[in-house]
Amino acid sequence: MPSNRPVTPSTLSVKDLLWQISWQKDKCSLCGSCTAVCPVNAIELGVFRRRHIHAAIDLSKSSSTNYEIFYGIRQKTDPAYACIGCGMCNMVCPNDCIIPLKSDDADKLRYHIDRGGQPRRRGGRRNSGKSLLDQIKFIRISMLTDPALDAGRHEFELRTLLGRVLPPEESIQHFQENGWVPPVREIYPLIIGAMSFGALSPNMWEGLQMGVAYLNEELGMPVRVCTGEGGCPPRLLRSRFLKYVILQIASGYFGWDEIIHAIPEMKVDPCAVEIKYGQGAKPGDGGLLMWYKVNKLIAAIRGVPEGVSLPSPPTHQTKYSIEEAVAKMIQSMYMAWGFRVPVYPKISASSTALAVLNNLTRNPYASGLLIDGEDGGTGAAYNVSMNHMGHPIASNVRDCYLNLAKLGKQNEIPIFAGGGVGKNGNLAANAAALIMLGASGIVTGKYVMQAAAGCLGSEGDRCNICNIGLCPKGITSQDPRLYRRLDPEDVAQRVVDFYLGFDTEIRKIFAPLGRSTSLPIGMSDALGVDDYNIAERLQIKYVV
Repeated sequence: MPSNRPVTPSTLSVKDLLWQISWQKDKCSLCGSCTAVCPVNAIELGVFRRRHIHAAIDLSKSSSTNYEIFYGIRQKTDPAYACIGCGMCNMVCPNDCIIPLKSDDADKLRYHIDRGGQPRRRGGRRNSGKSLLDQIKFIRISMLTDPALDAGRHEFELRTLLGRVLPPEESIQHFQENGWVPPVREIYPLIIGAMSFGALSPNMWEGLQMGVAYLNEELGMPVRVCTGEGGCPPRLLRSRFLKYVILQIASGYFGWDEIIHAIPEMKVDPCAVEIKYGQGAKPGDGGLLMWYKVNKLIAAIRGVPEGVSLPSPPTHQTKYSIEEAVAKMIQSMYMAWGFRVPVYPKISASSTALAVLNNLTRNPYASGLLIDGEDGGTGAAYNVSMNHMGHPIASNVRDCYLNLAKLGKQNEIPIFAGGGVGKNGNLAANAAALIMLGASGIVTGKYVMQAAAGCLGSEGDRCNICNIGLCPKGITSQDPRLYRRLDPEDVAQRVVDFYLGFDTEIRKIFAPLGRSTSLPIGMSDALGVDDYNIAERLQIKYVV
């Protein structure tokens, strides 16, 4: 950086940046691979001048000065081009001479990140490593009277139900009066959460669908994946693989004209329909697909103009209340598929979740409830929403389950939970804890991207640029130059590996409990925690 650079209120030094580029001049061949691959243009080739002073030993001779001109790598200090620490420069460097290092100083960049009067918006999720679920331990180990099982040899019924399960007398009455009972699906308890075609690249989306199809048809694992609010590609709508897909409808209604028109041509019904009312990463706010990602293909599927940002309203504009939405919208979705497909709402975890659940208990068409906690991921949200809004998922699920138990309906309406599950890598343990707190199944998205496609985003604010379409791995980009880095078949293979690993771990947790024939939903006597306040709040055992 030249010494005569202008000094402005936003002038920063490299030391002020969260990530600092370490470059070794003697090993660099100046190939330019690092500058070409940097998603945010944080580095550039520069011309440098170095001064050499030659001091004469002989006092009769004067000292001399000469200058050396050389080329090298320079890191930009403009906050708009701040390094995100993705490490792509290191991955492509043939000489291993460049790498981003996290600063040991306080991050001053946070004060300069807002440009043009707009607050910072990012993808990813909140940058906090804390997780209540990681503190929960499984303390009920069967020994003598109830022997533990062999996780490797015993058969386990790792299935859950998606759909309204009426009591026998009500089910018979419904059948006699209407010739209809609520549809129920038997699925795997870990669902791939809503990540839309548009938020994800074509290669990533195709890889997920291929992996889910293989798990179902070759391994007999009824895994399901949710489309998100971006509609569904026509080829998938008219294929036999649609039965492994949960279609999501949100307040933007993107792509639903195509879905409704395709119903007569569908070979099979979808697994379910999810009506999105809220999202854990940005509760009270709608979705957002930035204009960077709205190319010709995405615009065609969503039925919108090309190259414009696509915000979803905070609420469904055609309905005035959640009660009306439950009464009308859910039934409308049922009617569209001839009452053959389960329909359930997705809401943000909040203190109002109980009110929503109580309304669902009075509606025979409600097939379940998905609650998305505060640590959920997103393609784009304001920092203030991601970091300071929302409700923790564990206590919200627990309250809802205990309320169902009081009403005697804990076996009727399944509760699904998401939002930061496995954020520290403990997916199976977190999932088992939520199931024992009352959830019938778990939803995860960010963990799948990290496990199946090498997502670089972290809770330490590394990468997390899902919103601007410059994902260095091509996971959340619509730029062919980026998403071609991702092989769909490799993604599919990693999805299969990820589920097989999860399946083994969850069996290792359930086997000592002596449970194999059904999921231990609500089995809270098996849980303990060393924090008294947490134990009292969740109504589990306090252990020290």
